[in-house]
Amino acid sequence: MEQTQARSNIYALLSRVLLQELDNDMLDMILNDENIRAFFPSLKEWKILEEEDNKTLLEQHLNVDFANISLLHLVPYETFYTREDQMIETGGANPVTDMYHEFDYIVDFEKARAVSSDHIGVELEFMHYLVEAEISALNAGDEDAAKHFQFAQKSFLNKHLLKWAPMYLINVKYESRTPIYYDAAEMCLEFILADNEYLSTSKVA
Repeated sequence: MEQTQARSNIYALLSRVLLQELDNDMLDMILNDENIRAFFPSLKEWKILEEEDNKTLLEQHLNVDFANISLLHLVPYETFYTREDQMIETGGANPVTDMYHEFDYIVDFEKARAVSSDHIGVELEFMHYLVEAEISALNAGDEDAAKHFQFAQKSFLNKHLLKWAPMYLINVKYESRTPIYYDAAEMCLEFILADNEYLSTSKVA
């Protein structure tokens, strides 16, 4: 159960960082929570961190970098990578829609910096949603339901995230100008690969 909760927390963190600009509270959490900061090892070498306050870090560096990797130079949507015409599918024909509906997952487009449900941050949030459902099933003693949610996690990883996210994340590592987004991309790439291995061998108990 402890490992499953840790997986849920990591998916939630990655989704938050890649889905929308950081705010002051989120930046404070990254900088001051030792467990979270451990995921961002490059921060210790970022000299600007010692020279600027949070407001300046956000407005002049981090949010500019987010726009660079999410809105201007890179495209964080599955259909851009999987469609031959590289068009983003914003309607009901999007390949993730059926699975979202199956598990009653609703994308909050007001909160997300996304125009389509196959944004990497939304897909990571859906993985968090599925892991939380697994945890609830385990807490209720429903092993069959827990297995069902775990199978869904592996299926979604292989049908969706693993088919395109590594390409996007590698590009983020090259394009990012701040350590938070460089480290987030590296962590996400390593984590989804490792989590797929975990799900391939895991037995719900």
